[in-house]
Amino acid sequence: MSDLLIHIQPALTGFAITMGLIVAIGAQNAWILQKSLRGENPWTIASVCIALDVVLVSVGVFGLDYIQGLIPGLVPVLTWMGVALLLWLAFQAFGRAMQSGDGLVAAGPAEAVSPWKSAGQVMALSLINPHVYLDTVVLIGSVGAQQSHPGVFVIGAAMGSTLWFCTLVTGAKKLRPYLTSARHWQILDATTGSVLVLVALSIAPIW
Repeated sequence: MSDLLIHIQPALTGFAITMGLIVAIGAQNAWILQKSLRGENPWTIASVCIALDVVLVSVGVFGLDYIQGLIPGLVPVLTWMGVALLLWLAFQAFGRAMQSGDGLVAAGPAEAVSPWKSAGQVMALSLINPHVYLDTVVLIGSVGAQQSHPGVFVIGAAMGSTLWFCTLVTGAKKLRPYLTSARHWQILDATTGSVLVLVALSIAPIW
């Protein structure tokens, strides 16, 4: 049983930290939701997002692991930076949860967009955002590099990314009443903030 937990724990950590970071509404998620509600190549978009997450997380996990061999003190420093970033993101999420605002609305008819164009658009939207590198390569990567089984951690992170983006594209229309409700976004932000705090506490090298 203990051996099983040793193997499962990195996957659960990867899953939790990935979900905690990507669930928060942002430019990428808002754009994906709108495209999904309008039926504009949602599965192409989701596949590209998942692939980007897996590649960037893998670069962070295994790249930082290699660098740690050259500079042993680097990963602990990055881990503390990750803890600080997680707590800051949690603070922002709680701040949004305390504010009232508009829900997300997808307006306008669907456009005849080719899958290749949609893939290019989501790649550009994702990769020009500097936070994607902080989140995946630096933050998630630094956490994964210190796991007992980094590969299992990457699998857990991939599962979190897959679950989230598949949920966005398959559940967008069913979730429309919730997505257009500011109250439900407040609940989502509060939940996201709680997850980020728990993950930050779990990875802080003080236990």
